[in-house]
Amino acid sequence: MDANPRYVVERDNALQRKNDLGPLDEIDPRKEKFPCCLVWTPLPVVSWLAPFVGHAAICREDGTIVDFSGANLIYVGNLSYGDVARYYQLDRQQCCFPRTLGGHTCNKSYQHAEFGTGVSWDDAVHLSARNFEHRTFNLFTCNGHSFAAHFLNRLSYGGSMDWNMVNVWALILSKGQWVDGSAILRSFVPFIVMLCYGVLILGWPFLVIMLSFFLLIAGWYLLIAYCFKNLDDDED
Repeated sequence: MDANPRYVVERDNALQRKNDLGPLDEIDPRKEKFPCCLVWTPLPVVSWLAPFVGHAAICREDGTIVDFSGANLIYVGNLSYGDVARYYQLDRQQCCFPRTLGGHTCNKSYQHAEFGTGVSWDDAVHLSARNFEHRTFNLFTCNGHSFAAHFLNRLSYGGSMDWNMVNVWALILSKGQWVDGSAILRSFVPFIVMLCYGVLILGWPFLVIMLSFFLLIAGWYLLIAYCFKNLDDDED
């Protein structure tokens, strides 16, 4: 059966709009401008014990950071927990910006429409912020990575509607770039100091304690992301 001609036209128009996306400004860490990026920073105290745990946020097309960082709080302009240490610039060509059901360029049109969409990058940022400004921040179940995952699902980024805290974290970890050398030091030196101090005071058993702590945190986030999704589900 041939596709509905109206849907074909709408899809072609949506593809054309994606091809007509304008250029982005340069990334400028000194001005805290990260156009179309996911950004990450270590968390005070928590990252001293587990350097892979941090806080994530999203950015507008002009580079402005939009950060879900507290109960019913969306912070605009910079990260509330410190300067950006790591960033990953997303590809707008991998986003779906439908204006109608027939305008979807992803393969998850019905699921995407039911979840919620955005007609542009900044529209998706705005709608995600509106959704999370009524939520209570929780490091374990509803945090900055949850906010970023909601945003990526609203874009159907990469054709996926399965973004969650874990794969957002993995994306930043595997593809993100460090802002500079001081960002690396800021992320790992406190952990190294804590590790050395713990071994000095408690001896080698401290390493077993730290490893157990790492496994506990990793196991918790994996359970939340893949086994108890209702605790981290997006609510419109």
